Amino acid sequence: MKKAVVVFSGGIDSVCTCAYLKSKYDLYGISFSYGQRANKEMKIAKTFSKILGLKEHKIIDISFMKNLYGETNVLTSSKNMIPHKFDYSIVVPIRNAIFLSIATAWAFTLNASLIAYGAHKGDKNYPDCRPSFSKKIEQALNEGELDGIKLGIRKKIVIWSPFREGLTKSELLKKGFRVLGDKIFNTWSCYDNKKLHCGTCESCNNRKAAFIKAKLHDKTKYLS
Repeated sequence: MKKAVVVFSGGIDSVCTCAYLKSKYDLYGISFSYGQRANKEMKIAKTFSKILGLKEHKIIDISFMKNLYGETNVLTSSKNMIPHKFDYSIVVPIRNAIFLSIATAWAFTLNASLIAYGAHKGDKNYPDCRPSFSKKIEQALNEGELDGIKLGIRKKIVIWSPFREGLTKSELLKKGFRVLGDKIFNTWSCYDNKKLHCGTCESCNNRKAAFIKAKLHDKTKYLS
């Protein structure tokens, strides 16, 4: 079976992406500790790597990024309130470019042909989630290993996302639910790091809306 490296946060999108690809690829998960407020997602990612039967799961410490980001976004800085709906303060500058570059380095060494991340049609407010971005970084990363690809040492890679396939968050959720059932409610979406989902941040609100659109009863426990 072909190999795929999945950027894997333990959130509902990346978990459902793995569930969707599971029948087609041997999956290798890579998670990033980048100084995010919601570092609980690392624990959730470990749990789901076992549930999904990932061939290997790496957690990469790039927490130095928090220093570089400073106060530019609310996900790595706790000085500002997390908004309830989309605001550009949520955008972590080129986060996916960093993740995908590191994931691709691993993919080239594994001879994997696919790198996946959980961006979907609802992520249109995030520049590095759009298909126009993923196509360009795919081209650049293949160019960076062009000689190895020509020699047959490396495989040409594809950067794949549900967004590139035209999937919405609710459609992706339904595909994940078919594989995981009620385990899906143990994923972590919240931008905060409380015991339970806060229920009011932009990500929690998107999660709630996705369950409604998917016509699935949301059993996630929220603080509000």
